[in-house]
Amino acid sequence: MIIERESVVDAPAERVWARVVTPEGINDEMRPWMTMSIPRGLGVVSIDTVPVGVPLGRAWLRLFGVVPLDYDALTIAELEPGQSFHEKSTMLSMRRWEHERTLAPVGADRTAVHDRITFEPRLPFLAPVLAPVLRGFFAHRHRQLQRHFAS
Repeated sequence: MIIERESVVDAPAERVWARVVTPEGINDEMRPWMTMSIPRGLGVVSIDTVPVGVPLGRAWLRLFGVVPLDYDALTIAELEPGQSFHEKSTMLSMRRWEHERTLAPVGADRTAVHDRITFEPRLPFLAPVLAPVLRGFFAHRHRQLQRHFAS
């Protein structure tokens, strides 16, 4: 199943990219509902500093930042620094999880952020239930990102 979300952020693409590829930026987008850890042994990283195509380990997803909910066996499959990344992973709950994020300048001071999520739950009957949840979650992430740059 595929879901997509696009919004415009009031900041130049370079500033938006510098935010969305860091653990701090990712977790700020997800809060308060969830946070994601960095896989063990990676240290402080940014998406644009990890090896492409190499499994990075498990990034734990924590409900409300506390309760372990799921993990993402994280791999960045493609990367165009400053423009896009494509994560291809599996999760405890997902046979397939892909997150593609693309940034495109809109004039000098704004950026279009486009997310495309492709997912296949390990329990296929959950797909119709998870789709609206994920739509809502990515709408929240976009609002959080817009809020960050509005202040």
